[in-house]
Amino acid sequence: KQPVYSTMTARVSTAGIVAGALLILFGVFVSAMLYLMEDSSGVEITGSGIFIVAGGALLTYSILTRETSKKYAMNKIRAALYGLSTGALLFGFFATTVTYYAVEEAFIPVATLMVFFLPGIGLLLFLLLTETGRQKQA
Repeated sequence: KQPVYSTMTARVSTAGIVAGALLILFGVFVSAMLYLMEDSSGVEITGSGIFIVAGGALLTYSILTRETSKKYAMNKIRAALYGLSTGALLFGFFATTVTYYAVEEAFIPVATLMVFFLPGIGLLLFLLLTETGRQKQA
């Protein structure tokens, strides 16, 4: 392997990390703000968590495509699959929380979690088990 990391790739990765972190913080702050409002329902409070889902997926992709002094950047397709897996897992938790506050039944949110969590975990395990080394030679 050889370094194929350009300054443009570095800028894209940096912009993705900043945007992902800001999306996550935006989702957290809006949820906190709605929680502190008097007439907010659980669905309204957790609804802004969709920003956390998008930010988490973007942050995962951007970190993995960043080359460091010790590791090469990950293949963009593989990094996108890691981002998709992270997004599916986070969306499963998001959809479960919203569903729980919407229907206030226990079995429906579990079914919702199962639909997104199982594929997300399956993809993550596949990626982790087929990972190749990206370490740079010293």
